[in-house]
Amino acid sequence: MTLRPFHLAFPVHDLAAARGFYGDTLGCAEGRSSDQWIDYDFFGHQIVAHLDPAARAVAVSNEVDGHHVPVPHFGIVLTMEDWEALAARVAAAGIAFGIEPHIRFKGQAGEQATMFFRDPSGNALEFKAFADDAMLFATEEQAA
Repeated sequence: MTLRPFHLAFPVHDLAAARGFYGDTLGCAEGRSSDQWIDYDFFGHQIVAHLDPAARAVAVSNEVDGHHVPVPHFGIVLTMEDWEALAARVAAAGIAFGIEPHIRFKGQAGEQATMFFRDPSGNALEFKAFADDAMLFATEEQAA
């Protein structure tokens, strides 16, 4: 099966702030838009920021490898080189990391680089990378 692009629509409380964050900071190309929504090319996938002036961040998290991971969140698996470049770009833009860039599950099945931060509307995003992409869906049994 050929991997097809996913589509995700999510709320933002300010389209101008979303445009600056997704377009300028993350470097996502803008597609169609209106005064109510903006399409973005999110690393080959389609995300759509829909205006909801009442949109507010959710403050729920689950513990994963010693960190409080925000729920819900979305993101993408990048190459290690692209992940490192994005981490540097986000830091240079002065965006606060909810979870600083680090290696999760070090020495275990599914070892990965990960980082979390929020967009201006409080939507949590995770970006990750694997030294070995075969570890994306690895289980403990596969690591042994």
